[in-house]
Amino acid sequence: MSGFNTRAIHVGSEPDSLTGAVNPPVYLTSTYAQDGVGVPRFSDYARVDNPTRAALETCLAGLEEAQFGVAFASGLAGEDALLRSLSPGDHVVLGNDAYGGTYRLLTRVFRQLGRGRLVRRPE
Repeated sequence: MSGFNTRAIHVGSEPDSLTGAVNPPVYLTSTYAQDGVGVPRFSDYARVDNPTRAALETCLAGLEEAQFGVAFASGLAGEDALLRSLSPGDHVVLGNDAYGGTYRLLTRVFRQLGRGRLVRRPE
């Protein structure tokens, strides 16, 4: 396997097939052409998939020597996705100095879903 620096530069940065650009282009499109109804060439909508994000995810997976990488629009979006993968009865340990949005997500959103219970550790 290549070293970290080599992976950071090359993984997910294959030359663009149209132009040969060695850095992944930034795709700002929201929709993609389709070869037919329901037959997308790449994807049907940028929030589902985007070549720029796909390159980032491939690079991150390579850096972590993982099979897959997932990028989110914000840290809180990533937290929400991770928390929704938990089952009733699972536990989350959260420090007293956690980001306020994380605290509110756990105590307001997940508690209303019946999936959160706050237990404070005595100091």
